[in-house]
Amino acid sequence: MFVAATTQCFPNRSLDSAIEKLADLEFSHIEIGIHEDSEHIKPSEVVSDMATCYDKINSTRRLTVTGLSLDIAEEGEDYFKTFIKCCELAKLSKIVTLTVPSGEHGTPFNEEVERYKQLVKIAEQHGVRVAMRSKVGNISADPDTVSVICGHVKGLGLSLDPSHYHFGHPPEVATYEKLMEYVHNVYLRDSTPDNLQVRVGQGIIEYGKLINLLRKSGYDRALCVDIQPDPELDHDGELRKLRLLLESLIMV
Repeated sequence: MFVAATTQCFPNRSLDSAIEKLADLEFSHIEIGIHEDSEHIKPSEVVSDMATCYDKINSTRRLTVTGLSLDIAEEGEDYFKTFIKCCELAKLSKIVTLTVPSGEHGTPFNEEVERYKQLVKIAEQHGVRVAMRSKVGNISADPDTVSVICGHVKGLGLSLDPSHYHFGHPPEVATYEKLMEYVHNVYLRDSTPDNLQVRVGQGIIEYGKLINLLRKSGYDRALCVDIQPDPELDHDGELRKLRLLLESLIMV
């Protein structure tokens, strides 16, 4: 395992500025966000000018790109056409993991299964893999649902974000151990049942326990720090603190 950070930690900076900041904070690996509402790379830009997007991804000050986080606004066939372009970009850039949000609560189960089956089929044709991201408000917020979908869709993984299983639930309810076999990526911050993001050390995320569970399942990829700007937090300090903590734990 190794420690990374997502460029989405700096959503209001340009991609170049976000990468520079993460390099200054001594991260060696990064995930790049491709979101339509982002200042980094937009899915529509991947469709219209892939060459420029490729250059951006390969101008990372020697930081290794571990994956892409996708948030595609289009629907229907246009959604899949844009996804194909993102897969082509990932293949060109030698990036393996694409994180894709699941549907919101209320999305028909069968519809979501069929969508992910199509995404996995497209991704496999380009030598990349798809992982759904844990998120409050989406169907991936329920571990049982995630387990069933991943069981139905061979090759589909999970971008595990433990905070989204703790937030809004009593501590004893937040269980996601059975999902370890599906984990392709991990996002981390500290959280409580009442707050999705708190200062590192003031929440209930058991990083050591999680790392041990991941080790037992054979996971050897990124632990991706995802701490959002907050006027009540020393943002740079929190990013640095969690990086150092995770690095110390994976060396044990």
